[in-house]
Amino acid sequence: MQGKTAKASRILYLKIKTPSADAARLILSMIKNATPLYEAFGGAKIRLLRNADDHTQLLQMIEYETDPSVESNRQKIASEPATQKFVQAWRAMFPGTVEADIYEDFTEEP
Repeated sequence: MQGKTAKASRILYLKIKTPSADAARLILSMIKNATPLYEAFGGAKIRLLRNADDHTQLLQMIEYETDPSVESNRQKIASEPATQKFVQAWRAMFPGTVEADIYEDFTEEP
């Protein structure tokens, strides 16, 4: 019996600036509708935070686990035309700023 490969835990932060508070509500609806899709890929946990002082600023947090081989090729995947089309479509729908950062939790590191 083969041993399981350890997964790499990551947290994706999407910083989103929408043109209006109404657009922010649309994003919330889209995220709620897409949650089962996210969860199908490794049980991702998703949160959407809204700036208390500016309701057009959102922070989406997606905690997920991935295979280490995928993680090592993340930059390559990001440069693929299909991935770039997806990001461009997202930015066209919401012409505000969208920034993405991926973090790893090292709180428990020795």
